[in-house]
Amino acid sequence: MGGTKVGHLIVDRVGDTVAIDYDYKDNGRGPTIAETVVLDAAGFPVQWDIAGNTTFGNSVDEHFKLDGKNASWTDASGKGSATLENPSFYVNQSGSPYSLFMTARVLLQSKDMSVAALPAGQLKLTELESLETKQGAEPLKLKTYALSGVDLDPSYFIMDEKDQFFAMIHPRFIIIREGYESEEKGMRKLAEKYSAQRYEDLQKRFAHKYDKNIRIRNVKIFNPKTLALTDLASVVVSGNKIVSIDAVDATGENEVEIDGAGGTLVAGLYDMHGHMGEDDALLNVLAGVTSVRDMGNNNEVLDSLVEKIKTGVLVGPNTTRLGFIEGKSPFNSNNGILVESEAEALAAVQTYADKGFYGIKLYNSMDGKWAPAIVKKAHELKMPVTGHVPAFSNANDMLNAGFDEMTHINQIMLGWVLEPGEDTRTLLRLTALQRLPDLDLNSAPVQKTLDLMVKNKVAMDPTLAIHELLLLSRNGETQARTLDYIDHMPASVQRDAKMAMASIANDTEDKAYRGAYDKIVETLKMMKARGILILPGTDLGGAFNLHRELELYQQLGYSPAELLKLGSYDMAQYLGQKDRGTIEPGMLADFFLIPNDPTKDLKAIKKISMVSRGGVIYFPSEIYPEFGIKPFVEKPVVK
Repeated sequence: MGGTKVGHLIVDRVGDTVAIDYDYKDNGRGPTIAETVVLDAAGFPVQWDIAGNTTFGNSVDEHFKLDGKNASWTDASGKGSATLENPSFYVNQSGSPYSLFMTARVLLQSKDMSVAALPAGQLKLTELESLETKQGAEPLKLKTYALSGVDLDPSYFIMDEKDQFFAMIHPRFIIIREGYESEEKGMRKLAEKYSAQRYEDLQKRFAHKYDKNIRIRNVKIFNPKTLALTDLASVVVSGNKIVSIDAVDATGENEVEIDGAGGTLVAGLYDMHGHMGEDDALLNVLAGVTSVRDMGNNNEVLDSLVEKIKTGVLVGPNTTRLGFIEGKSPFNSNNGILVESEAEALAAVQTYADKGFYGIKLYNSMDGKWAPAIVKKAHELKMPVTGHVPAFSNANDMLNAGFDEMTHINQIMLGWVLEPGEDTRTLLRLTALQRLPDLDLNSAPVQKTLDLMVKNKVAMDPTLAIHELLLLSRNGETQARTLDYIDHMPASVQRDAKMAMASIANDTEDKAYRGAYDKIVETLKMMKARGILILPGTDLGGAFNLHRELELYQQLGYSPAELLKLGSYDMAQYLGQKDRGTIEPGMLADFFLIPNDPTKDLKAIKKISMVSRGGVIYFPSEIYPEFGIKPFVEKPVVK
């Protein structure tokens, strides 16, 4: 990741048995997996045993067995079985990426390079291009491939001329054969190219760029200033702007008409805690999330993505970028700019300012003692500062240093329960939440932090949805956050929605984690009551998760109408973006259409029939099938 070796994938094959050792650690966390696979003569697995733990510590104990035509398996979602009429390849839930190679070896020998998948679906291999290594141990002829049918997006990987595994590639990281590490950057760019080509194709096929004015007729408009819907009206868009709000029966010349059928138009929503990629870009827009605040990324990759969105090559949200600064340590994240001194950190602030970034985000391995100087420098450059609480510091230190907002509610609350010297660069920053149920929120330390936030007008980016996932998801139970849409998702996504994020060892831990979530909600209610601005962000890719983030805030006392305002108008005001957040003449044409009234039931925002992103129209029902997603509602009539 970012040129830094963070782990290994070691494979030993003896006869028909493959042993796999997979481990990496980035940002103080990562999976540790051991696999044993027995293959038949055609390369299909007949036995597959996987043990270890996932990135956030959930225990892995997965098993597959094929006895004749009878297949059976056990994973985090439970037990399954099938009687096979035709050969099928088992898609594991928690194994290493080496399964890509084993799958490819089978697909290369199959008709049309496709094969049925277990537990469900169809796997397909697509050859992309041939290339040669120019560096490394020796020159090699290679071929790149895409494997689809496992997830919402294809996986990209490379094999050599002997059909041996060479690399698994992704825009942000790579698993590459030892001795060829110098090829890492170029290979990652290949993944970026292939992913971009897929999304560029979707943009060409499904972006409706009309050369006339667009009139969305027969709609009610959510007004964030009154928290109510207007009477039926029609909205006219020219170029990328809203030009008028007219009577429902008004007409114009040379217009495209979209019939809103009495539905509701809502201004585009914000995900205030994103880490953008091409997949996030499109899926966010389809979910009505037309603005994202990127909280740290591979700067080079995001540069390319933002430019493609600006020029219309790809669809994606308006992106507000924060410069990610991390200290070097055995636990550091490999995003943004890594620094080893206060002077380097201050130089990084200047670099981000010169590049036009909106603000600065500090991370876990930073030396907390550098924060005051960093904040001072950033504020001189008119840049707000937020971030994690650096290890061995606490929230009060960052508030006194001048943080403008706090990121992740656990980052604040840990300061109330940790012992001096405990290291939050590890999974302790999650597992220590078990201590929260015994916390007295009326105690002096808690109130001191809240007092500082109020005094300094510090906002809170709680990422409540990720805490719900961490603390309340359990193996074998469909995650509550997915219940309203999971039946529309591909089989693999449905399966993963029954997997816990963390390890829950026993009933005591189960009770502690559930109590921790309740304490988090109670804390956020106190913050809201004291006038602290809550910023809706997910750290989960946005889209459907942003809908859930807003939905959870109803537990804090917000009404549906207040949440629509919070998620659109309030965030535009907070970021100083005066051209969006409402549906009014002169505003950017970023909004979405839903059949029902979201002021009565916030769940209405989950069924979107149309999105305007800067005057370009998208119909989710046309695009979702490309991801294996069953549409939620039909597209409106267009004349």
